[in-house]
Amino acid sequence: MKPIIGITTMHEIEIEKSFTLASNNYLRAVEAAGGVPLFLPITEELEDIKSYLNIIDGIVFTGGEDISPLKYGENPLQIEFIINNSRDNFEFNLFLEAYNMDMPILGICRGAQLINVALGGSLYQDINLQFSNCHGHMQSEMQVYDFFHEVIVDKDSKLFDIFKSRELEVNSFHKQAIKALGDNLKVTATAKDGIIEGIEGISRKFLVGVQWHPEDLSLKHKDFVNLFKALIDNV
Repeated sequence: MKPIIGITTMHEIEIEKSFTLASNNYLRAVEAAGGVPLFLPITEELEDIKSYLNIIDGIVFTGGEDISPLKYGENPLQIEFIINNSRDNFEFNLFLEAYNMDMPILGICRGAQLINVALGGSLYQDINLQFSNCHGHMQSEMQVYDFFHEVIVDKDSKLFDIFKSRELEVNSFHKQAIKALGDNLKVTATAKDGIIEGIEGISRKFLVGVQWHPEDLSLKHKDFVNLFKALIDNV
């Protein structure tokens, strides 16, 4: 049987209706890699989270809203935030339960940041305000599968094993980024300006986070499906 890969979702409210959402590009990437995608609605029940983990074989933590600065001991700066506390709480609980099981995990954009914060790290709330000489990291008026900047990959990393290259061109849609690194993590890729673009767990089966969006890139650049294949290969 094909491995079942859980995909975290967003929760949007419009007037009197609410919606559970996730980009179909995550679904397509998991299917292309040989897995069965399963969207995971937000829940506040720990028992339901454990039930999810009994069904799935691996998890993709997706992009989306900003992680609340309260999660890493800070108050928000005077900038605009999009925060969903229910999603934060759900995903922190889901991650920690899965981490304790050593379940294969891939974090994408917000997902990479969540891994870092859940393991005791912190974030730049806004890299344009807080990071000196920051280059562009929020592309606009471009297709989601277009390349935007380069990253340098550590040769001693799962990312290098997957892509067989020290340099990658990637897309970019973020204003927050990893600041202090979480426990038992190592940096595996950085942008040319020094922003952390890749992390992985030390002595874990498969715990990888990337700041870019490989699910979107895989629409036109099939090599990025290999990141999802690596997740599935470690089930």
